[in-house]
Amino acid sequence: MTGFELIATHLPVLAVVLPLIAGFLTPIVGWIDRRLPWYWVILAMFVVLLVTGNNLMTVINSGTIHYKLGGWDPPYGIEYVIDLLNGFVCLIIAFIGLMVAIYSKESLKREVPGKTTPFYSVFLLLITGLMGMTITGDIFNFYVFLEISSLTAYALIAMGDRGDGVVASFNYLIMGTVAASFILLGIGYLYAVTGSLNMADLQDLLPSIYESRVVLAALAFFMVGFSIKVGLFPLHAWLPDAYTHAPSTASAVIAGLMTKVGAYAMIRFMFSVFTPVFVIDMTRMADILAWAAALAIVVGSVLAIAQSDIKRMLAYSSISQIGYILLGIGLVNMIGVQGGLLHILNHALMKCALFLVAGAIFYRTGIRNLYQFQGLGKKMPVTMTVFLIAALSMIGVPGTVGFTSKWYLALGSIAAEHWIFVFIILLSSLLNIVYFWRVFDNIWFGHPHEIEHLQRDEAPLSMLVPMVILAALCVFFGLFAYYPLHYVLEPLSEALLGLGGVP
Repeated sequence: MTGFELIATHLPVLAVVLPLIAGFLTPIVGWIDRRLPWYWVILAMFVVLLVTGNNLMTVINSGTIHYKLGGWDPPYGIEYVIDLLNGFVCLIIAFIGLMVAIYSKESLKREVPGKTTPFYSVFLLLITGLMGMTITGDIFNFYVFLEISSLTAYALIAMGDRGDGVVASFNYLIMGTVAASFILLGIGYLYAVTGSLNMADLQDLLPSIYESRVVLAALAFFMVGFSIKVGLFPLHAWLPDAYTHAPSTASAVIAGLMTKVGAYAMIRFMFSVFTPVFVIDMTRMADILAWAAALAIVVGSVLAIAQSDIKRMLAYSSISQIGYILLGIGLVNMIGVQGGLLHILNHALMKCALFLVAGAIFYRTGIRNLYQFQGLGKKMPVTMTVFLIAALSMIGVPGTVGFTSKWYLALGSIAAEHWIFVFIILLSSLLNIVYFWRVFDNIWFGHPHEIEHLQRDEAPLSMLVPMVILAALCVFFGLFAYYPLHYVLEPLSEALLGLGGVP
């Protein structure tokens, strides 16, 4: 076996191992030269992107990948499994991570001076935790990576502004600990009644004991724990402060990825640990999730209107947007599930772009109050064009990614005969127009009284490039949604709902 073939056989685990090793080596790289960690983290994320892209292509062409750690056969050993669902999510993690890494250099110099090397080290460990949560086929190993991702997210938020970041991080720590406790209890209950921790093995063992109250309690614990992790209303209390007070780079990666991986975990446990019959017919958990998501869509949008801080507005908007993902899953029909899964990609692109723009505005002006953005469109035209595209995507204007996923969700709601959800989707789009129009009005039509001191038109090129790429993808996947839908999401939806093979 050649060296290349040997590496190819270990690509599934390299998606986790590479950012882990890179994270631990970052302090050494920074000790050699404080300018090097930025290049180091970009290199690491680029390699991880190549690995995850290769893994997804292998799944599309050849089927699910199974990787046995240490050569131990499951269910006794830990197994990494890459299928269409987590291959898709892993690629999103790697891509968003790379974009944020490119953007981060100048932003971190402004917002966390002297802490860039520790920030990059923790950032890579966060990527490690998210990758591990996504790839593992063992529920206790999932919990270990959940704790890694949570602890690193707390650390990144704590580096935020004026001490407020520490308070926000502590609040997140409390809520995150409660969520993790619920999830660990659910894992313990399933292990107590099955003696197994392997997801595929659990899916085979659980149907015979679905009437057990222990299994029902486990499902309830999982759903509550993951609802806290994704910030589903009314369990969202940690999210607004965390997104608002974290450094802009941290806000972008946490908003772009953390809640998406939480949504992935909810989907994985609902359909790959339990079964569609259990969550749809026996417990009606899918209906409960759909109604909770619909409530989150409206409440998140209404709360966003009341904000004047741009990052806080985007934070409440995220509460609404995560509702779209969970609504699609709760509809449990083909087109609705496709819309929910597609919104994982779409929201990662839109919301990451918006938080990067907010960071660029703060970098150039020191302003976050959206009523002080008067005339900023003329001062920072490229940055504000990115904001315009991403905001129009959030609203759901045709030709953007937001329209595609909302269209699928509306069709899924009609197919499920839940016309109220169609109304809620339309109402949310109108509410999105309300809170984004205030920004449009100020940046394009306001007078630049507050920012006349600004000498340079745009943020540095390293900040502009990833923002422009994300904005371009908001349009590309809006016009060519066929590619993710045809190659990944259509077969994946069939598999999740039990209409096709294992995803």
